[in-house]
Amino acid sequence: MWILPLVGYLGSVVGFCFLTLAIASGLYYLSELVEEHTVIAKRFLTRLIYSTIVLQILLCTVDRFPLFLTVLSILSHVVYLGNMRRFPFVKLTDPLFLTSCVLVLINHYLWFRHFSHEQERSYQNISSYYDTPSNHPSFTEIASYFGLCVWLVPFALFVSLSASDNVLPTMTDNSDVSGASGLGGSRRSGRQGMAKALVDSLVAGVANAGAGLGWKRPDDRLD
Repeated sequence: MWILPLVGYLGSVVGFCFLTLAIASGLYYLSELVEEHTVIAKRFLTRLIYSTIVLQILLCTVDRFPLFLTVLSILSHVVYLGNMRRFPFVKLTDPLFLTSCVLVLINHYLWFRHFSHEQERSYQNISSYYDTPSNHPSFTEIASYFGLCVWLVPFALFVSLSASDNVLPTMTDNSDVSGASGLGGSRRSGRQGMAKALVDSLVAGVANAGAGLGWKRPDDRLD
């Protein structure tokens, strides 16, 4: 077969592009929601951090998770909680924010190594190739743990934190002021979420690259 493998490669590329667009659209929508409901988002994230800490304690006491990694995860979430003091504003050079980024990587590496060693130890104790270890967590359980206890809070903070914290909420142009007065002050300020800023930067970069190659948007062709 010659054509079918090429169709498979083409389908993989197209699927990856659609997946990337779906993730970018989801981040953009979540950033819009956080900008509109900042107080609710802060309350939700705070409770999410406390819930994750309680879940870590339960996993350590009931399922005998390693104490050192559990303490490290709890301390990491305490550091994440410190980012909420100026929510949704953050400085990318803030030591607390940089420490949070480092702790995310450390937690991911240490927990990945822990589950890998547990899997190797479990398969070394079985006598037959067709046997399966009984006390080893499944792939779904491990993936769920990483998603809920390792990645969820940092990802939520990344989506929620503002990238343009130098823009004050009162710094609006005349059109925003007039619109706010007409809508009872319901217009949002000029701040922009970090994920939204990244998506806008990627879109602008693609547009500039296309312009450099001589491509024009349909509205530009009419000029």
